[in-house]
Amino acid sequence: MATATKINGQTEEKITALYCRLSVDDDNKDEESNSITNQKQILQDYARKEGYNNTMFFVDDGVSGTTFQRPNFMRMERTAENGEISTIIVKDLSRFGHEQVEMGRLTQVVYPSHGIRFIAIQERVDTLTGDGVEMMPFHNIFNEWYAAQTSKKIRAVWQSKAEHGERIASIVPYGYRKSEDNPKQWVIDEPAAQTVRKIFALCLAGKGPMQIARQLEEEQILSPAVYFESIGRKHAQKVPKNPYGWEQATVGYILENRQYTGCAVNFKSTTVSYKVHKRIQHSEEDYQIIPDMQEAIIPEEQWLRVQELRKHKRRPTKTGRTILFSGLLYCYDCKSKMHFVAAKSMKRKQEHFRCSQYKSGRGNCAMHYIRDIVLERLVLEAVSDLSDFVRCYEPVFLYLLAKKNNAMRQKEYQQLQKAMENGTKADSRNRQAD
Repeated sequence: MATATKINGQTEEKITALYCRLSVDDDNKDEESNSITNQKQILQDYARKEGYNNTMFFVDDGVSGTTFQRPNFMRMERTAENGEISTIIVKDLSRFGHEQVEMGRLTQVVYPSHGIRFIAIQERVDTLTGDGVEMMPFHNIFNEWYAAQTSKKIRAVWQSKAEHGERIASIVPYGYRKSEDNPKQWVIDEPAAQTVRKIFALCLAGKGPMQIARQLEEEQILSPAVYFESIGRKHAQKVPKNPYGWEQATVGYILENRQYTGCAVNFKSTTVSYKVHKRIQHSEEDYQIIPDMQEAIIPEEQWLRVQELRKHKRRPTKTGRTILFSGLLYCYDCKSKMHFVAAKSMKRKQEHFRCSQYKSGRGNCAMHYIRDIVLERLVLEAVSDLSDFVRCYEPVFLYLLAKKNNAMRQKEYQQLQKAMENGTKADSRNRQAD
């Protein structure tokens, strides 16, 4: 059954590709029969029996069949396009994929044009002899329908878990690990948690994600992907060449991850459909926050303080100075942010904040500005007056502060109550529609 071709003037035997795939969505009852080990054994036995010698495995473990963007499947396709493959063999059509249109294109157009024979053992499909070819579209349609039903079941399970106060996220963030006694429970991974605490402390000290990443690299702290590799933990991150090469985005993600406060965050994102795996991020209002799901690495107050700081990011100016009020000023008229204006040619007293909507007279607002030194003086006077008031009338100040805090809590309570009422009404309408 071997097929030969000439490569660089020499005759080479073409490859028989043995393709295996296992999805994380496969039912537990089928896990053993569809395991990679089982597929390999079946394919190897078939190839040996039918006389295929130059075999090569292409394996995608833990990848859905609804997408063809699988690492080893794409590697097999590139090998096929180079004319190095004569036959592709799979255990069954569902291992090859669950998307009937693309499967039909590959098996009926692409592979025949490359002279490639396609065999699915279980359905007895052989494109060379024509066996099972007429039934192949029906098998593919059923496999796609099965994938759609599985997707619906998984989403229903997620919804049910969330309604019962369970975490639906499967990825354990850096700083935590799964408990050996209960895989659903996260416990603190102390070496990584120390780095997480360090990142938050550096942010509170005024450093941005890039500065933090550089410091971690200088201190030779392993990046998350390399750390996971060192402890033998499975992960989907690409291992960088520099083991201490922290990315700015990684630091930013850690600083924004609310799960470090001990809570679970459900419904942060979803996919377009079971076919289109592009992630869609939900707004924060749609998140489900479940407190006290695991031991906190970062106190809630510290996490909130970091988020507030990151809303008002301060970048050094061209003069090298970081401005105290950068990101905190808004135009009184149009409510837009005011940008700091400075240059090496400017004197200190000339530096000022200007409405971002002015745009040299071409924007939507007038030339509203305030000099930096004037603002500093006004704020200093206000703080001084407030401190004098607190010293002289501390009981009155505490009363006014408590009154303000109580008013804020009442407002938050009313908003929460309104949201619950809207949710109850929506749930009632859904039941009536059903």
